[in-house]
Amino acid sequence: MEIILLERIEKLGAIGDIVTVKDGYARNFLLPNKKALRSNNANKKVFEANRAKIEADNAARRADAEAAADGVNGTQIILIRQSSNAGALYGSVAVRDILEALSAQGISNVTKSMIVLERPIKTLGVFDVKVALHPEVVTTIQVNVARSPEEADLQSQGVDVMADLFEKDESGFTEDYDPNAEPGEIATDKAEDEAPAEDA
Repeated sequence: MEIILLERIEKLGAIGDIVTVKDGYARNFLLPNKKALRSNNANKKVFEANRAKIEADNAARRADAEAAADGVNGTQIILIRQSSNAGALYGSVAVRDILEALSAQGISNVTKSMIVLERPIKTLGVFDVKVALHPEVVTTIQVNVARSPEEADLQSQGVDVMADLFEKDESGFTEDYDPNAEPGEIATDKAEDEAPAEDA
């Protein structure tokens, strides 16, 4: 379907561009959300007549979004979650969880549709998440997913908590004993030392 864009759409075009998209995308998303008009002669005339107003409205919204971006950009939210020893979460962190955490920090100008989470977060760690306050204003927040506030502090300082945990486990095993060792393995070194003497 050929449409006229009423706002900038990433990977599609800018205001006033006439582009072709899949029918379902146009009917289910672009047209109902007033992001585009069907491209026909009548709509082209309507768009050209209102172009100045549409562009002025967009500029005003963009200015508001740029002002709001200062308060959002670089915000770090901490989400405490339970996880397995390997760092896999029981469940996942979704857009709703991020939105609730932002609201708890007093950031109320972000809506669910503004948070760009390409896939749910399913492991511990610090993740950069995009927030599109306006089609032309995209900012980034940090989502710190940890098992405790102490771990969250370490992660925010750049410490890989899971790597440290595995190093401790490994060092514990090698210092104490190797649970996979076969009986008599330690004696094999002596046996190898003595073997050449027997041959001689």
